[in-house]
Amino acid sequence: MNPQNRQQLLTILAIAAAALWIGNKLILNPLTASWKARSGRIAELRASIEKGSQLLERGRSIHSHWDMMRTNALPGAASEAEGQVFRAFERWSRDSQISITSIRPQWKRNNDDYTTYECRIDAAGNLQTLTRFLYSVEKDSMALKVDSVEIASRDNDGQQLTLGLQVSGLVLNPLPEP
Repeated sequence: MNPQNRQQLLTILAIAAAALWIGNKLILNPLTASWKARSGRIAELRASIEKGSQLLERGRSIHSHWDMMRTNALPGAASEAEGQVFRAFERWSRDSQISITSIRPQWKRNNDDYTTYECRIDAAGNLQTLTRFLYSVEKDSMALKVDSVEIASRDNDGQQLTLGLQVSGLVLNPLPEP
């Protein structure tokens, strides 16, 4: 092969290699990145549509649960809410035959939409009466949530138990009129 042809061949190969490299950097890589980004966005949108469809299907259930929470929430006035909770604890303790030794209430303002009324209750009884009391608290329609339960024995046989119960009640603040 003569040097002139060899030089032309090497020049053509160098130009072809440079064209392939430039084509890779300017065309192929951006198109691949764009394709991956578009595929990711399509996957996100499909997941969002699926989530929205599930919410629409569960809409009636969610609305009925929210209506139940609103109607069973504690009253907005602090004294009414405290009275309602104290009467409920009195009723539950009377029905379950436990003795409540102390109730320590505390108001917590979380944000503009709702407030929580937290109570720490200390009570005493046997296992049967304490479980009946806990069941009454849990099954009542009042908007109370059991945050923590502590049970300890007061005697060596485990017949007399103490209960430390932390509950919080929901108070929905009304939205201001426009």
